[in-house]
Amino acid sequence: MAATLDMFCEDTAHPAIQQEEALSIFNAVLEERGILRECSISLSFVSDESIAELNEEWRDVAAPTDVLSFEIERPNDPDLAEDEVCELGDIVIAPEYVARQALDFGTSAADETRLMLVHGLLHLLGYDHMEEHDAIIMQRIEDKLLQILPTDGTLSATVLTRHREDA
Repeated sequence: MAATLDMFCEDTAHPAIQQEEALSIFNAVLEERGILRECSISLSFVSDESIAELNEEWRDVAAPTDVLSFEIERPNDPDLAEDEVCELGDIVIAPEYVARQALDFGTSAADETRLMLVHGLLHLLGYDHMEEHDAIIMQRIEDKLLQILPTDGTLSATVLTRHREDA
C-alpha cells in the first residue's frame, strides 16, 4: 500500500526538500516497517515561532524544536476496518531550526529534513526515545532507514545520534 500526504507550508517556511521526496521517504519507511495498510500523513513546515507555540502547548517547553509528531491512529488498531485508511497523524517541522541544526551537526538542511521525516514518522508508528533503551532502538532503526531512502544520490553521512552521549 502507499501513503498519502497532505503537505502545508507557512508563508515563511521553506522546506529543504520537495513534497514528492517526502512522500517517497514515508513510503520507504512504511514498507521497511512492514506496514501494509494504506496510511494518510499530514506534514506541515512552519516557522520557529509556530513550532515553539506547539511545543509549549503540547510539551510544556517554551522554545522552538526541529520536529513534533502528533499520533492519531496506528496501522494495527483493531478498531480500523481491514480496508480503512489509517490516519497516522501530523508531523510538524521547522525548516529554519532544522537548517541551523544541520550546521551544528555538519549535515545539509536537506539531509537533516530527511532525518526529521523519518524520526517524526517513527514517532507516529509508536517509537519514542524517552528511555535510553528506546532511544538506542529508535536510532538503530533511523540509521537503517536513512541508508535505504530513495534520494537523488546526494545523501551525506548524516549524524544521527541525538539522544545518546557515546556515539
